[in-house]
Amino acid sequence: MTTDSAPASVLGLAPVIPVDVLDDPADAVPLARALVAGGLPAVEVTLRTPAALDAIRAIAAEVPDAVVGAGTVLSAGAVDASAAAGARFLVSPGTTDRLLAAMAASGLPCLPGVSTASEAMGLLERGVTEMKFFPAEASGGAAYLKSLGSPLPRARFCPTGGITAESAPRYLALPNVGCVGGTWMLPQAALAAKDWATVERLAGEAAALGGG
Repeated sequence: MTTDSAPASVLGLAPVIPVDVLDDPADAVPLARALVAGGLPAVEVTLRTPAALDAIRAIAAEVPDAVVGAGTVLSAGAVDASAAAGARFLVSPGTTDRLLAAMAASGLPCLPGVSTASEAMGLLERGVTEMKFFPAEASGGAAYLKSLGSPLPRARFCPTGGITAESAPRYLALPNVGCVGGTWMLPQAALAAKDWATVERLAGEAAALGGG
């Protein structure tokens, strides 16, 4: 399945991709609107809750300025369900041959996950140059990604996992990092209170990390 509305690349959408875990699909639209208003148009909804696909469907239908994607994609079935719900990109924490084939068949841009040089090399052999580095902080952080730059110059990454507003600039300064994923602009207290103004403010601060 392909879609004309899919972006050419996930890495160029924004310096930060918010990673959303939504329990209530009713929160999806106001949350996405707050993120977009703050300057973060790419919205990753993780498939970790029963509400995820409904949330993707709602954002795709009601927030045209958002580029909604599915995260924690673990199977070919999840690829198909995400695409059918309106996801415009796919993100996985790791990579298998079957999952990679399903992602490629979907026609959607994807960020398959890696945490080692060997895994990144395996994706490069298959023509995949954009990938998720996860779990970023636990796997060596910005220093590790910097060390991959010279031997693997074609690989570009979206590091995710443990990244904060303070550590994000260290990643974004690296030439092989296109963006980072994080949750710090989505504090639990604000989500519980449906305080979308706080989410918009924090999204604006995150967007500014890209330097313009």
